[in-house]
Amino acid sequence: MGTEDTSTPRHEHALSSVTIRFAGDSGDGMQLTGSQFTTSTALAGHDLATLPDFPAEIRAPAGTLPGVSGFQLRFSGDEVFTPGDDPDVLVAMNPAALRANIGDLKPGGLLILNDDSFKQKDLDKAGCESDPREDGSLSAFRVIPVELTRLTRAAVEEVGIDNRSADRCKNFFALGMVYWLFERSMEYTEEWLAKKFADRPLLYDANRRALLAGWAYCEATELFAERYVVPRAKVEPGLYRNISGNAAISLGLVAAAHRSGLRLFYASYPITPASDVLHEVAKLKNHGVISFQAEDEIAAVAAALGASYSGALGATCTSGPGMALKAETMGLATMVELPLVIVDVQRGGPSTGLPTKTEQADLLQALYGRPSETPTPVLAASTPADCFGMTLETARIAVKYMTPVVLLSDGYLANGAEPWKVPEVEDLPSFPAKFVDEVDGFLPYARNAETLARGWAVPGVAGLEHRVGGLEKQETTGNVSYAPANHERMIRLREEKIARIADDIPLQTVDGVESGELLVVGWGSTYGAITAAVRAARAEGRAVGHAHVKYLNPFPKNLGEVLSRFEKILVPEMNLGQLALLLRAKFGVPTESLTKVQGKPFTEAEVSGRIRELTTRGTKA
Repeated sequence: MGTEDTSTPRHEHALSSVTIRFAGDSGDGMQLTGSQFTTSTALAGHDLATLPDFPAEIRAPAGTLPGVSGFQLRFSGDEVFTPGDDPDVLVAMNPAALRANIGDLKPGGLLILNDDSFKQKDLDKAGCESDPREDGSLSAFRVIPVELTRLTRAAVEEVGIDNRSADRCKNFFALGMVYWLFERSMEYTEEWLAKKFADRPLLYDANRRALLAGWAYCEATELFAERYVVPRAKVEPGLYRNISGNAAISLGLVAAAHRSGLRLFYASYPITPASDVLHEVAKLKNHGVISFQAEDEIAAVAAALGASYSGALGATCTSGPGMALKAETMGLATMVELPLVIVDVQRGGPSTGLPTKTEQADLLQALYGRPSETPTPVLAASTPADCFGMTLETARIAVKYMTPVVLLSDGYLANGAEPWKVPEVEDLPSFPAKFVDEVDGFLPYARNAETLARGWAVPGVAGLEHRVGGLEKQETTGNVSYAPANHERMIRLREEKIARIADDIPLQTVDGVESGELLVVGWGSTYGAITAAVRAARAEGRAVGHAHVKYLNPFPKNLGEVLSRFEKILVPEMNLGQLALLLRAKFGVPTESLTKVQGKPFTEAEVSGRIRELTTRGTKA
């Protein structure tokens, strides 16, 4: 990508890891810029984690705080567990982006500003009382002002596009600068632009020129005295791709259909941050997938349940408000005992709440948010890549135990990304569905002695006719029954069926010491922050373990015994203490809650600080 000017030699500074954040208006292409840098970083051989941050408003006024969009990425030659606490580098496209993010930039951090966007009107829109470039408020940082707008227009002038279209290329100018700063190849992005704008050659030419100009600008000027080098990560050989949680869920659903021998019927209603699952599944129609965008949440789950009744793998995905609407049909699925996969990508609430931000506050709803005694298995994914395996596991349990199953994800997992080693299909678990084929002596609610699951009898087979519907079923026959004793018997049978799943799931493991002063118990997307914090605490000589619970109903059989081996239990979660409440109720153990409901994931520092408060420093663990 050009040779370095020998008259201005640049020092290469080695770093173990870097956290970078791109921030600008929602129309500035920050998500695209971040995703391009992410892919190029993965191709460079680094481990990474990302945190996209979307504004909730669809059309927030340009240049205002509500319209700020951000994308954070941490990459390293070591294993990465979080997208980073505070960025080392901040690229701010306007005063609003600067004001919204400058509080997070590390002291001495690198701040790249679009100098052209700091006119008085821009400062007024962002609510700045003074120009931060001149009032001393940025003195703690290394500030690099760049006339991004002017330089981008000059770079694309020969293309012949209007200024508005030219200005939309400035994110690629900034991307070219950052590629230069971290010695990234631009080859992937150039190929992506060629595909993206294959039928719009002027836009391809303009964006590519802006990208190359950003690189050349850094090469030719003395703005940066050094470039940064991060070593490649040591990873297991194999085929890798970057994957978001939502993409992993969609692939997991398709894989589950293949490994069960069923056709996938996926029905959903668009809701942030779950909508991308529908988008991704719809692309896979050539893999035996039927996708259905319903008119509302109730129709979506009802259609999915109807598909399961007909012998398909019915699945639906939503967020917290949609889960509430699906509750009655989930109860129907429990009553008729049919497999159904329900994915809840949690977001900030209540009501519409923070639709583009993350939270973990649907746990109690997933467990108990339906009428009467409606026992439902609940699982939780811990990382974007883990969403694939946990989706498979959710479907396996649903098919084997003839029950609806809830998988909990959240906005952080849904939109975040990490490298994922693509598995071999034959290595994936196989759980072929078994349909009733014996007509003689058929009883629709006769149960498997081991699992208590009833048989799956699809409609249209002579001799397998039976009643479905929400009224209570008579044991074995499935006829409607109002008998008090039968009702309690059926309630207890359905409860016992779910309880027996504990015999069919892994025992709870502990990362770190197996017993000691403190056990940090987490679930869902807190995995990264807790893992990083616990490993740092152990390096300080603290007797700390980490148990991450993926099976929330039923709990792993040994979870109570694991908890009993530690003096204190700390439970970090993005709610007001729901898992902590469950642990106290189920096992009678005292718990310390670390809660956060800000629409943002935990940082490593937040968890580390609480660990230090609860432990003493001893010999290295």
